[in-house]
Amino acid sequence: MKSSYELAMERLAKSDPSAGKPLTAEKKQRLADVDQVYKGKIAERQIFLKKQLDEAWAAQNAGEIDKVKQQMASERARLEEDRETEKEKIRKA
Repeated sequence: MKSSYELAMERLAKSDPSAGKPLTAEKKQRLADVDQVYKGKIAERQIFLKKQLDEAWAAQNAGEIDKVKQQMASERARLEEDRETEKEKIRKA
């Protein structure tokens, strides 16, 4: 008799048969390349926004400080989401 876990895993395998396939070396390299590109994009935005944050701190502008911090968080989340979308396309290809 199968456990509920085993039954659930079987249903999952039927719904997405490519999920259990190992990645090829080419796909692994492409995934690593995507990681590097987005790591660079994130670093670039962080440096740019850090400069704005430092200027806001120097001016003691609390509103601008909060605005820049929120922008940093939202841009990082957006870029990470874009990265995961790109990686998912590679995995499914």
